[in-house]
Amino acid sequence: MLTQKAMWVAAGAVAIVAQIAMAEPTEIVVRVISKDAKFVGTETGGAKIVLRDVESGKILAQGVTAGATGNTPRIMTDPHTRAGVLSDESSAKFSATIDIDRPRLISATATGPMSSQDRAITVSSTQWVVPGKPVNGGDAWVLELPGFIIDLEEALPATIRLSGSSQKLSLRAKITMQCGCPITPGGLWDANKLDIGVILRRGNKILPTVTLAYAGKPSTFSGEIEITQPGDYVVDLYAYAPWNGNTGVRRLSFRAR
Repeated sequence: MLTQKAMWVAAGAVAIVAQIAMAEPTEIVVRVISKDAKFVGTETGGAKIVLRDVESGKILAQGVTAGATGNTPRIMTDPHTRAGVLSDESSAKFSATIDIDRPRLISATATGPMSSQDRAITVSSTQWVVPGKPVNGGDAWVLELPGFIIDLEEALPATIRLSGSSQKLSLRAKITMQCGCPITPGGLWDANKLDIGVILRRGNKILPTVTLAYAGKPSTFSGEIEITQPGDYVVDLYAYAPWNGNTGVRRLSFRAR
């Protein structure tokens, strides 16, 4: 004959088994699209995705988007209808199947692109997910990643010695969309329409902005800053799209003596 304690243990085990039995595998597909551009995937290291239960804070799944940037005409130039799908089978995504036994409020966080982890942007979205009702139709769960990838072709020196005279520093930057899509004059991502420049700060003093010009090679821009006084400098190299506010910044620093 079972003791009362044994009966409680048995009842608890039955409840756990019943709960597991009721849990339904539910697929969630997440895609990340670069603002005014294409999907963020393998070309730029993808975007890290974290799916989290909002109520408990528990991480349900995580991984990195992988795949192609997608079909350029379909995403960028073809007319879009209400139910139109921008992605295809090869378009970058992260897919996970989670077991849930009741509706869950789930957050999806995307950080990327991972090729520039030290300057990655994070965006998030929250929605309800019902057991057995996958989030995988159409483009699935899409998060938009603003900004630009900005890299210097040659690093700035940590220290500049003025020796009583001014010094000119040449800047040559590679700037692309977050998906790695190229920027060229008159192109789909038009260099002529972007505002690209440098905001230079010495201590608390903001110096005149310097414009960077297209350097004759896709996604490449160059300019020159002049250093006339000693001090600690901060360089904010920015790209700005005035028609939609998309903005990226690469912040650098050096000391002049």
